[in-house]
Amino acid sequence: MLVIDRATYDAIVTHAKRDHPDEACGIVAGPEGSDRAERFVPMVNAAGSPTFYEFDSTELLGLYKEMWANDEEPVVVYHSHTATEAYPSRTDIGLASEPGAHYVLVSTREHGNSDGPVEFRSFRIVDGEVTEEEVSVVDHLPELV
Repeated sequence: MLVIDRATYDAIVTHAKRDHPDEACGIVAGPEGSDRAERFVPMVNAAGSPTFYEFDSTELLGLYKEMWANDEEPVVVYHSHTATEAYPSRTDIGLASEPGAHYVLVSTREHGNSDGPVEFRSFRIVDGEVTEEEVSVVDHLPELV
């Protein structure tokens, strides 16, 4: 199950709506081994496409260097679908390279960048196998003990 705080959930949805009609993408980093989605990092879709996303390689390398220095890892890898449901495409599955990450998809197909709900779903993608998981949105992440 993905447990995500309301502020991070809202930030992901806002990014998806803002970039519509192009796909939005980003990462939520957290302490290594914790499964805590703590640091929201919106990224540039280098593809600038309504049907495909691609992290800018220089921006992504910089983020990984930051995460390594901070003992962080990508807890959530997210992107939006602008015209289809929030389910990983074959391309998404092929690009999934973080077996421990939650892959969040947000579909903006119904309302675009206007007010209105989005479809927000989370998946685990390991060795090409896609498993949907429950998403729990909480006010605040529980304190680390």
